[in-house]
Amino acid sequence: MLRQMTTIRWSFAIALLMVTMASAADLSGDIAIEGRWFPNDALDTRQQDQGFAVAVEPEFYHDWSDGDERFVAVPYVRWDLDDDDRTHVDLRELYWRRSFSSADLYVGVRKVFWGVTESVHLVDIINQTDLVENGDGEDKLGQPMVQLTLLRDWGIVDLYLMTGFRPRTFAGAKGRLRAPLPIARHEQYESKADRWNPDIAAHWSHILGDVDIGIGHFYGTSREPRLAFDVEDTGARLVPNYDLLSQTSLELQYVRGDGLYKLEAIHRDGFDGRSSAVVSGLEYTLVGILSSAADLGIVAEAQYDNREAPFAPVADRDVAIGGRLTLNDVQGTQLLAFTAIDTDTGTRFATIEGSRRLRSSAEIRVEARFFSNVDKQDLLYALRRDDYLQVEVVTFF
Repeated sequence: MLRQMTTIRWSFAIALLMVTMASAADLSGDIAIEGRWFPNDALDTRQQDQGFAVAVEPEFYHDWSDGDERFVAVPYVRWDLDDDDRTHVDLRELYWRRSFSSADLYVGVRKVFWGVTESVHLVDIINQTDLVENGDGEDKLGQPMVQLTLLRDWGIVDLYLMTGFRPRTFAGAKGRLRAPLPIARHEQYESKADRWNPDIAAHWSHILGDVDIGIGHFYGTSREPRLAFDVEDTGARLVPNYDLLSQTSLELQYVRGDGLYKLEAIHRDGFDGRSSAVVSGLEYTLVGILSSAADLGIVAEAQYDNREAPFAPVADRDVAIGGRLTLNDVQGTQLLAFTAIDTDTGTRFATIEGSRRLRSSAEIRVEARFFSNVDKQDLLYALRRDDYLQVEVVTFF
């Protein structure tokens, strides 16, 4: 209840901010109404078989100095009827940008994406995953930072200085799609500075003919928690531990005709020692299938991570295959279907996502997730009964 009251207060604050921003400069955003249904009974009787939530994400920006300076604010609030831990407020972005002749300076809270592959983003390490939003890892929390972007003939260099670490969000005891035990709301850090440890990163990207290349390095608190078992007054819990990490990454994308050949690779040095991981594959687009306006993109990727239990991730020796259908119609209809198979255990995970505009200012989105043949030793075993269907209606303003 306290958590919900805090969120309500933040919601009023954001509403007031929106009114102020709307009178000052450009304001846009969306309001989403979401319903989830889980056809299978949960493993834990505290967990719900359905979910209902409302999310609001306004976006405000204001330019001055002939466009050389910009202020951006993107607050976010979600209210969930069934899981208090999914009810939360975040500042996705809140920053000032100053552009120079060959450089850009950003100060504040930002979201930054690294990566080229589809099934998993190994190199994307700047922002923390907002896991209560979606288990696919696409949604991110805002990260406080100072970013300097240097624009050169030989590429783009991004330098980052970060602090104010954002712990990963997790579903609560009543929420679905969670670990076998509830996650503690407090976390442990290897750094003596806790969440205020200074993190640094650098990234170089360039286009060489038909090849896009990116090389990055990160040193600081790992965004991926190590969950440790603990017994508290309220029962058994998993406590997130955030260790220091040094990670070097490579991104490659080669364009040839209607095909894209992609690779992401990383080398890490952290609590679990030194390790490496790679994901590579291709995306080929069939243009105008069956003499129509529709395009079909076929995606196939292989994933490998040499970490062994208990540090092995979900995507360690998997093959992912899928397709993206784009009708290119007035309603902007799209459909994505993907399945990943663990080559060691046979565990299968499938996802279907679709979207279609209802009118110029509204869209319906449908999402389904399925877990099948889940091995008892697989990290997905706790989710084996968490198949779900989600329908979301989004209104833009």
